[in-house]
Amino acid sequence: MLTARLRASVEPLVGVWQRHGRSWFAPLAALVGSALLLGWRASEYGNWIVDDAGITFAYARSGAEGLGPVLQPGAAPVEGFSNPTWLFVLAVGKWCGLFDRGSLFGIPDYVLYPKAIALICCVGILAACYVAARRVSRWPALATFVTGALLAAIPSFVIWCFSGLENALFALAVCVLAVHLFLAVLDERLWTPKVAVIAGALAAFAALTRPDGLIYLAAYPVVSVILVRRATLPAALRCWLYSALAFAIPFGAYLLWRIVEFGRLVPNTAVAKHQATPTVHDLTRAGELVQYAGAPAVIAGIGVVGLALGSSRRWRDGAVALLAPLALAMVAYCVLQPDWMAQFRFATPVWALGAFVVVISAGQLLAKLHKRSRVLVVLVLIGALVPSGVAFANATDSFRSNEDVPLCWIALRFGRLFNGYADIAGVQQGSLFAPDMGGSSLTSRLQLIDMAGLAEARIADIYAGKDRTDLSDYVFEERKPTFVHSHGLWMHNQVTIDPRITRDYYLIHQSPDPALPDEDWIRKDVVRDEQQLQELRQYAGKVLPPLWGEYRTSGCGPTLRPGQTLSS
Repeated sequence: MLTARLRASVEPLVGVWQRHGRSWFAPLAALVGSALLLGWRASEYGNWIVDDAGITFAYARSGAEGLGPVLQPGAAPVEGFSNPTWLFVLAVGKWCGLFDRGSLFGIPDYVLYPKAIALICCVGILAACYVAARRVSRWPALATFVTGALLAAIPSFVIWCFSGLENALFALAVCVLAVHLFLAVLDERLWTPKVAVIAGALAAFAALTRPDGLIYLAAYPVVSVILVRRATLPAALRCWLYSALAFAIPFGAYLLWRIVEFGRLVPNTAVAKHQATPTVHDLTRAGELVQYAGAPAVIAGIGVVGLALGSSRRWRDGAVALLAPLALAMVAYCVLQPDWMAQFRFATPVWALGAFVVVISAGQLLAKLHKRSRVLVVLVLIGALVPSGVAFANATDSFRSNEDVPLCWIALRFGRLFNGYADIAGVQQGSLFAPDMGGSSLTSRLQLIDMAGLAEARIADIYAGKDRTDLSDYVFEERKPTFVHSHGLWMHNQVTIDPRITRDYYLIHQSPDPALPDEDWIRKDVVRDEQQLQELRQYAGKVLPPLWGEYRTSGCGPTLRPGQTLSS
């Protein structure tokens, strides 16, 4: 009796599994497997978070605590961030107690939370790829897993998705937009209001995640123009208007708030970086990505995509919907002003879309070939990827040994160290003029003056030529910072070589290594006597030599709070 009842209760579950479970097992396995690969690759870089991410962390903290869009409590509102949607995600984490509170599972939550969100976004990218592949491929789960494996192999993709910045969220928005257009083309509903509105809204989301996301407003019109026919032209024109309105409402609302709050049309970061007007010559920068990915792999990928376009008209039209956003991603990378960060920070959407387009095109090509031809194509692709794999492994090792400006190092070196200087000098209301505002803004009790201008509107205007004030005059005659720090390329700017630096400041510390120059200065009028100056220099001499080793072994602790010193 018991056995019969048990069988009767299990049989419906078996039926459900036979009807639905098997169909979900393959995609679920592909997504989980890809997530594990990406997570494993991300773990190779440990707890590294790039310092620039800390700027957004600081703004998220201020916003969540009701202080407004400021870098530090009491600072003037300046849009020193350029990723509002990512800032909102961080603020939500703060409100929910998942971010900027302490440790989770023994890992600082300022590391774990953004990396966990990045992994979720990467899974979202692959889920979008699966949805698209399911419509045109015999092996959608395999295509999804191969796409995930390729992305996990590309150091640029992994490094910047898990850097603490908005890259993973941005790539997700772009991929979802591309897949949305792809499915609309396959279903022959591209020129419908619903598709147009969603496309515009996704473009607005991308534009509010990164400034260069504005280019994806062109994705829907570009695909429509390529595929439009005389009979569909009136509908296309109406839908372009719907798409533009769907973009303009959220983006326009944020733009209006920006003007009212900050008095600028663009983020302060864009002013400070002084983005040059794009030229045709900028497009040659695409060669940098080709060289990074490996010429054999890129040539093989282009060949596969080209041969696959010989398939049905339905596939060719669908491919346009994927290739157009990919082309826009390439253009965005080419025209953006390069920055100091290694491993092609602005190329994340290129890798995501490029990998999927090649994989899905390979599936189309293999599906129409005989068995021997399939084996040949697969061998050619694997052979083309071998040099890229070697180069990627070298890039991974190189980055691990020389990380781009870690957040925790800046928190220790500029935040906690200068807090210690201030304590020794008895400075209660001081300021620090330095670059690298991320870790500093999370830990410094001093008012920060951003040497790079990202979070300092006046300095941004000076760099952009909108304010004719000399930077040295502004710093030495108007701001008169209590402390000044410079290092690396900043050692050669006009402030640190101005004779007023030695007139008004004492040198506390100077690096003995000319290959890694850095200097710490303090205003002479805040130093009580020679004994106090010697105390400052002895403090620097004691804590600085072992500091890098301590950072590499111990990090900077579970919390980052203003006022912390190296002893705390």
